[in-house]
Amino acid sequence: MHVGWVAAFDGPSPGFAAVRDHLAERLQDASRYRQTLAPVPLGVHDPLWVDDPGFDIDAHVLHAEGRDLDEIVDGILSTRLPRDRPLWQIWIADGLPGGGFAMIGKMHHCMVDGAAVAELGRRVLDADPSPQNAAGTGIAQPGSGDIAGAAAGRPPSAPSPVARLARGAIDRARDGARLVLAPARVATSPDRMRALPSLARTAVHTLLPPAPGSSLNTAGTGARRHVRVSRPLDNLRAVRKHFGVAPNDVILAACTGALRRMAERRGEPPRRLKVMVPADVRGAADDPAAGNRITFVFHELPCDEPDPLARLEAIGEVTAQRRRDGDAEAMDAGFGVLALTPPPVQRVLAHAFAHPRLFNVTISSVAGPAVPRYVLGCRLAAVHSAVPLSGRHTLSIGVVTVAGRVCFGLLADAVALRDADEVGADVCKSFDELVEAAHA
Repeated sequence: MHVGWVAAFDGPSPGFAAVRDHLAERLQDASRYRQTLAPVPLGVHDPLWVDDPGFDIDAHVLHAEGRDLDEIVDGILSTRLPRDRPLWQIWIADGLPGGGFAMIGKMHHCMVDGAAVAELGRRVLDADPSPQNAAGTGIAQPGSGDIAGAAAGRPPSAPSPVARLARGAIDRARDGARLVLAPARVATSPDRMRALPSLARTAVHTLLPPAPGSSLNTAGTGARRHVRVSRPLDNLRAVRKHFGVAPNDVILAACTGALRRMAERRGEPPRRLKVMVPADVRGAADDPAAGNRITFVFHELPCDEPDPLARLEAIGEVTAQRRRDGDAEAMDAGFGVLALTPPPVQRVLAHAFAHPRLFNVTISSVAGPAVPRYVLGCRLAAVHSAVPLSGRHTLSIGVVTVAGRVCFGLLADAVALRDADEVGADVCKSFDELVEAAHA
């Protein structure tokens, strides 16, 4: 469940030590990056975020040696994060051909989502190619905001197991009461009563039709292959404008065409597949840097349709209908209720939600900065994301629009999906089909 990315920068590289110090300075007031998870005894509640008293920036910003970026990235994304420290790493590869460098990041999905990673980019990147960095001493140590702890020369300790147990029991009792009273609150609230049809529609869209059997849904391994391809952002804008669809519709149509090409190359009959599309539901008051505020929208991809424009039109119609029905908001409300259920129920629901009969593939898109950005004078050239793979799912596709490019990042099970590089080429061919149709 790693949220990952590969950010490439033009050279010359300032070197590992300079980039590490830059990251430490920019993340000094980002509290989540120095927190770890403390379990609640007896599992009566979710683990709690607590400051890591032994936080060490050198355990999280690491030097990646070698010249083969593919080999470096695949190795990093195939390795688990240590669970005894804050759940993130950023590797710096500064020995690449051409003199540039790359940041390869991975963070556990319980800590961030795509929007939170984008917020990390706003902290780290500069608009000025020659910034005068503010003075800093690195990530603030745990307890730096605790006056008593600072005066005593020690960080505050994490809550004791007894304190965590008491807090977890109180929170769980409160959650249980809210869950029991939820039907009464709905019945006495006109707004909530009006939302029930939307919840029912969303449930139908989520469960029906079930995802078909597919070679994309087989038992896999922990080995990962990350494929990176890109196309000009102006081409996406031309297709969007010419056919009157949303940018994400163009992305979904390109991916749909690629999945059809993959099936044909394998000698499989192309069939409609079901996609899970993450959607950001943060409000103005939500902190974009911390945690997850995403929900999901489900619908079919018309991989059985041979005409690329018919595929684009069909996708545009269904995504517009999902927006009108408020599927993302309704799903978010449903998650809010499920969060009040006991942990054993949540575990069962989590596994059910990741079942291959619910969806075949995940496709996620995030908008990056629309203007040039820099780190220590080096221009950001591309960002390719790595979207986590659920069990018995062998492919996910993440898309970032940045630096005038549409950057596709395909994360594949390296053993179960050995033709991942060909699928990347299929994405480019399908994208170019839509561009040619717009120009024609």
